[in-house]
Amino acid sequence: MRTKKHWLVAVCATAASLCANATEPLKTSLWQLFDIAEAHNASIQSFKTAISEANEGVEVAKAAWQPDLETTASVSFLGNVKIWDRPLKNKFTASTPHFGNNFALAARQTVYSGGIITSGIRLAKLQRKMAETEAEENRQRVRFLLVGHYLQLHNLRHQEAVFDQNIALTDTIIHQTLQRQEQGLVLQNDITRQELQRENLLLGRARIQDAQRIISHQLTTALGMDTTLQILPDEDFAVALLPKETEAEWQQMASACHTAIQKADIGTHIAEQKVRIERSERLPKVALMAENHFDGPVTFEIPTLDKNINYWYVGVGVTYKLSSLWKNNRRLQQARTAVRHSQHQQREAAEGVENAVQAAYTNYLTSFTELQTQQKSVELATQNYHIIQNRYAEGLALITDMVDAANVKLDAELALVSARINVIYNYYQLKYVSNTL
Repeated sequence: MRTKKHWLVAVCATAASLCANATEPLKTSLWQLFDIAEAHNASIQSFKTAISEANEGVEVAKAAWQPDLETTASVSFLGNVKIWDRPLKNKFTASTPHFGNNFALAARQTVYSGGIITSGIRLAKLQRKMAETEAEENRQRVRFLLVGHYLQLHNLRHQEAVFDQNIALTDTIIHQTLQRQEQGLVLQNDITRQELQRENLLLGRARIQDAQRIISHQLTTALGMDTTLQILPDEDFAVALLPKETEAEWQQMASACHTAIQKADIGTHIAEQKVRIERSERLPKVALMAENHFDGPVTFEIPTLDKNINYWYVGVGVTYKLSSLWKNNRRLQQARTAVRHSQHQQREAAEGVENAVQAAYTNYLTSFTELQTQQKSVELATQNYHIIQNRYAEGLALITDMVDAANVKLDAELALVSARINVIYNYYQLKYVSNTL
């Protein structure tokens, strides 16, 4: 635990220092980005606040067991008393002390609430658990968003390297073509076509660089950091192997960890607690009571006594709402229907997770087939390029053949970069849909 705390402190300190000097690029691993997001991402912080609010809700529910203590005090002006015979004749006026005072202290301690307080506490704890589950769901969502941005940066940087290699190769061809032009072996049109090819490559590289700036901005925004900071992906990241776990094992992990299933289960328990709360309305409530009164003057005597009277009592009070016998039926039926609805949602969530994991696992395996295909395509495109290059050097191929071969090679190399990243992306998508990211 101490090591983890030191690690988080180090990560936050590193992020703070880099934000202070935004001109320095940040080369970091994906897991370091997760830790930075945990400390700075606005969405994660919002859900942490929601958990704190739910914790306060539990304490509020527990406070219902605490005794109620109430005090009242008042002063008043009393008018004279008038008395009439029946029917309203022979009026008699009695002088009354005009200053009145009242003071009361009342205490009440619930002994039995029919289960409504206990159910309320359980409901508050379930709502706290729901807030924690929603926070974890949001954390998984934020992490998968970071994975997407991080992999895009990785993909774009490798695509930029592919463009650099092809630009260098095109420069070599242009140099060789210029030498052949001096020998009168090629036309100016050949050089023009090669230069046009080079300009297209430069344009493609510029677009890749612009896309990197856009993704880096989005990534730093998600991290809650300075948007001028440049994020550099770790080159050791792009390592993917066939999964050791079978689909059944992934399904088992998802059924145990997935927040959608957990939320549906918590929702069922919440509905069941609401049924108990509605049932408690039909039960009596028992409380211990104690009151102490100090009033004056004594108005229940005629003439009024200009004296103070103090009286107190302790006892047990029982309340029973008779109207709940016929008014509570519909609400109780509604609560029971909500339980059945939640149970259906549980089954629906489990089916949805099972389908998502199966699709993600299949896509992950398919991405390896795609990678092998693209590796073969690059091999063939490279062979074809060298063959056309040799034929062009010997004057047996046209410049258009050379350009076409270069474009095919470029497309194959870019597709191979994307296929490699797609393998890693599908792996993390599998972790995301199983909620183990």
